[in-house]
This record gives sequence, structure tokens and C-alpha cells, in this order.
Amino acid sequence: MKIERLLGLLLVSALCGCDKGDEPAQGFAGLGEDAGAFTQVVPGRVFSFPADHGAHDGFRIEWWYLTADLKTSDGQRFGVQWTLFRSALRAEPDQPGWQAPNVWLGHAAATSANTHHAAERYARGGVGQAGVTTQPFKAWIDDWSFTSQSADADPLAHMQLQAGGPGFAYRLQLRSDKPLVLQGEGGYSRKSEQGQASYYYSQPFFQASGSLQIDGQTYQVSGPAWLDREWSSQPLGAGQSGWDWFSLHLDSGARLMLFRVRENHKPPYITGTWIDPDGHTQTLHKEDIQLTPLADSKVAGRTLPTRWRLRIPGRGLDINAEALNPKAWMNLRIPYWEGPVQLSGSHTGSGYLEMTGY
Repeated sequence: MKIERLLGLLLVSALCGCDKGDEPAQGFAGLGEDAGAFTQVVPGRVFSFPADHGAHDGFRIEWWYLTADLKTSDGQRFGVQWTLFRSALRAEPDQPGWQAPNVWLGHAAATSANTHHAAERYARGGVGQAGVTTQPFKAWIDDWSFTSQSADADPLAHMQLQAGGPGFAYRLQLRSDKPLVLQGEGGYSRKSEQGQASYYYSQPFFQASGSLQIDGQTYQVSGPAWLDREWSSQPLGAGQSGWDWFSLHLDSGARLMLFRVRENHKPPYITGTWIDPDGHTQTLHKEDIQLTPLADSKVAGRTLPTRWRLRIPGRGLDINAEALNPKAWMNLRIPYWEGPVQLSGSHTGSGYLEMTGY
């Protein structure tokens, strides 16, 4: 099968974005399409590391997704993002060579208060252009990579991240000595009331440092970073049009993940996880969360909420999250909004917001 055909299938059936005004027939980006012969996500999975840092044969879609909220020593703020997607065209084990069932897609971006740059890469599986290994851990596509530098039992204890594109490049060291976080019900993360779900864990306690080049200037930067890992075969329902997802680093040391999956004809599905500074978690349900858009921005012909109010009364949290750069549009073949946010109110801090399907 030609690479052009493979990439076309990737874009159409697994990840392609919906134009403004479209009514998705199979959920946002085709992620509500029937999973057919692919492996289903069910409750009760026992996670195993480092094996689960790697790819999962039999599942249709998964990603390795990292964001970092960065500052210079004089307080200038930036954000960087790196994502590697694996999309399986057939429900069968991976193999070397051109018959491999996987296609890979990479996204990278850098954001300041005044500018936003994004780039993408595509690669064929089985021929060394992209992939993930676990011993040692490395996720890569072309010369973009997320690589373990650790000699410890935890391969994520010390990582190196590098990527770049027109107008930007970064090379960061990331360290954490805190535990991974299983999202949802022991890593089983529901996305709808109908049972769609993914397996989902995070490392929300990374501290990043290194260099960022943006618009011809090089900066030494540092700040908190967040890794998300998800895999599934049908993570959305056919009537779900997109999501709004937050990963927040509170200055108190706590972390917070929230998302709402918007439905075409009914209220959104909302959930989240409160993460204490020591890594202990509380799953948040819809009744625990008040998530309210406060102000919109016009971006790429769309209207998107770039300032939000987030309330979790049970945790005494009442904050506003405001985009560092409201124009942080990922103008790629798969278009969406993604960028850093600043927190104010009962708690201070920073984080990332991703909005799809607008």
C-alpha cells in the first residue's frame, strides 16, 4: 500500500480535524468510529511499567503528549508542546518492513505572548522513521525525540525532549522523582456516559530546563511540564464534537486535570483528577466541577473560549484560567487550539489548555 494511501487513511479515519460548521458523523476526528476488530478498553486493567510506556498492539490510536510552561530568569513566559501519535490501520501486531500496520504523526509547537509556531511530521511505521522503544525508552519521529537519560529503574526519571520547525526549536531536560498518576478509575478514563473510554496515565510532576529558540532569539528557560499517555480504539461517541482539556500546575504543589467532551445534542461529559503534591489522587465527577467559559477570541475564523472560570468547591478552588496567547492556533492538517494559560484567584499557577472541534 502506498505511503500516500496510508497517510490518507490516517488523516481521514483516525485523526483528521473537522472544518468549522461540520456535523461530525463519527465523533470528532473520526474517534467515534466503530472500532471493529480492534482491542476494546475495559475496566480493571493492571498497568505494567516500563512496558506500558511503549506502544500497544491491537489498539487503534495512542499518543505520547508533553507540554511545558516555561519562564526565563527575568520572567518572560513561553510554552512548548510535543506529541507523537500512533495510528493502526489494521488490528494486528507490529512488524518490521513496509507491511507494518502503523502510521505515525508528530506535532510540535512553541508559544510566547506574541507569537505561536507549530509544525508536524508524518512517518511510515516499520522502517525506522518513527516509533517507540522501552529499553531504553525512546519515542521519536525523524529528528524529533523524547528520550530517557535515566539509569534508574524509572526510565521517565530523567528525559530529554527536542524538536523544532520554522521559527522555533527547543531542547529540554525533564526530571521527576514522583510517581505516575493513573487517571480516571485506576487508569480507565471514561469519555462518555455510553462507555467510550481510554487507558490514561500521566507524569504531571516533571520539572523542565533548557533552551528555547523562537523568532531568532535563544532563551534559557525552566518550569513545570506534564506528560500524558493514552491509548484506545474508540475513545469518543459518534455525537461528541470535540473537547476542552486542562492540565494545571498549582503553585501550592497540587496538580489538576480537567476535561469536558462536548456533545452535539446534550450537555458535555465532564470529569477530572485532583492530584495532591505527593501524588495521591481524587477522581472528580461532573457534580464536583464547575467549568464556565468567560471570554471568547476570534482565531482562524473560529470563536473559541480563551478565558475560563474553574471551580471545585470541595477543594476550595475558584480560579480563572486565561490564555497567554489567545491566537495559539495549531494551523496544521489537523487544526486545533493549544497553548499555555495563567491562573489567578483562590490559587495561582500555570498550565495548558487544548480545545478541539471548534
